[in-house]
Amino acid sequence: MKRLAIIAGLACLIINGSTSAQTFGSVNLRAGFTPDPYRTTITSGGNIAARNLFTNCTGWVADAVDFAVYYSAGNYNLTISATSQADTTLIVQAPNGQFYCDDDSGPGLNPTITIGNPGSGAYSVWVGSYRQGEYAQATLSVSEIGQR
Repeated sequence: MKRLAIIAGLACLIINGSTSAQTFGSVNLRAGFTPDPYRTTITSGGNIAARNLFTNCTGWVADAVDFAVYYSAGNYNLTISATSQADTTLIVQAPNGQFYCDDDSGPGLNPTITIGNPGSGAYSVWVGSYRQGEYAQATLSVSEIGQR
């Protein structure tokens, strides 16, 4: 029953587009931001199986948004990535409600998501761990010039 409550709470958070419960904070970025990439440290993982919440997503994520990116778009692609010594996964909900998931598109076992023609608004980000029960330090990066 507790698992259903957590899933229902996350679904409510997603449906309402709320990012008020970011575990590791948020940032406001405007097109052309510097330094690029913007980086912050977070801890990956959680107790929710991503595949149970989002089609085609892998890993284990927290029941709250890890980080929110409030982005004022320009004429650039937006790349969100995570790097860690552990195997991490990434889920991003764009302002239009669309979900993006990735496991290993970046170097090694690191995820990278590039959104072409991104819209302005709140991007909700979850950094997961591929293995259940694994929590690892990770660097979340947001870039308009691609992954570095």
